[in-house]
Amino acid sequence: MPNQEKTKCAHIPCVCDVVPGQEYCSDACRDAGSEEVEVACQCGHASCPLTV
Repeated sequence: MPNQEKTKCAHIPCVCDVVPGQEYCSDACRDAGSEEVEVACQCGHASCPLTV
């Protein structure tokens, strides 16, 4: 079985893992504005402790 390296979502406040080849765990993280600093995440994943 190949080594399945996990990486974190590129949306800074999100701590979700993403699949190889992806930058974001969800459309919400992909669409999050980069001009403002966010302290919460709206990805909607139950495992993400920063979900509002």
